[in-house]
Amino acid sequence: MRVFVAGGTGVVGRRLVEQLVGRGHQVVATTTSTGKLAQLEGLGAEGIVMDGLDAASVGEAVARAQPDTIVNEMTALSVAHAGKPNPRRPAHFFATTNRLRSEGTDHLLAAAEAAGVPHVVAQGHASMNGVRQGGWVKSEEDGLEVVEGTRAIRHLEEVVVRAGGAVLRYGGFYGPCANEDQVRLVRKRLVPLVGAGSGYFSWVHVDDAASATVLAVEQKARGVFNIVDDEPAPVSEWLPYLAECAGAKPPRRVPYWLARLLAGEMMAGVMVEGRAFSNAKAKRELGWEPQYPSWRQGFKETLR
Repeated sequence: MRVFVAGGTGVVGRRLVEQLVGRGHQVVATTTSTGKLAQLEGLGAEGIVMDGLDAASVGEAVARAQPDTIVNEMTALSVAHAGKPNPRRPAHFFATTNRLRSEGTDHLLAAAEAAGVPHVVAQGHASMNGVRQGGWVKSEEDGLEVVEGTRAIRHLEEVVVRAGGAVLRYGGFYGPCANEDQVRLVRKRLVPLVGAGSGYFSWVHVDDAASATVLAVEQKARGVFNIVDDEPAPVSEWLPYLAECAGAKPPRRVPYWLARLLAGEMMAGVMVEGRAFSNAKAKRELGWEPQYPSWRQGFKETLR
């Protein structure tokens, strides 16, 4: 197949391009920087500079590529694009990513329709943002909690599914170039255990996220899929283990009221009330099996 990867130099995009090329697909991948074209070519893809927020730029890139499938991996979560993260001001950090997930997705779907591209796959999110009602682990049928970025993701899910495409709700990323900033904070003991640490998270290694995406492309999947590992877990389990694997001291404990003052409502809330996700549908319908079925194995291997 000829696959157009929007956001080909991102955390997942790089791994996805590499895996698609390895399976014999022709890949055209985009970047916002001419300086990264060589990186894409080194992975075996044809590189194109594209501004995902410019409809004309997106339309020209898709028309030039003439793909069979479009994959939207566009985000702007690096310091270069979003600035230094501030948990008390999440709207600022996620602003461009939210636009890419809404406006950028609309541009890609319009370009797909104009060029006659029949299938689109898009990146969603399923880490700790399940609706905070009922059980701690959610399926694709359950809603998403209204936190920063959820509205943009909801829009993405609605329009991509309506167009007959697939949305892959990735869990929290770890692995090469995925969570180094988080690990640095853990080593400095700047990621505390809030309250009882009862909030649940789902994780996925970036290579597993990419392999699920390859399957969705090859199978022309439709609908929403949670792409997470087999072991959703509370913060009280995974955070101390991450610290241990990173060679750090155990995380400090902070009461919920103090965490709200220091880090804001969103960050404190997910640490005690976050809901994680089940991967049963992806395993059943895509035939996906993660290489790292548990963050326990993955943290240990990627941080040793």
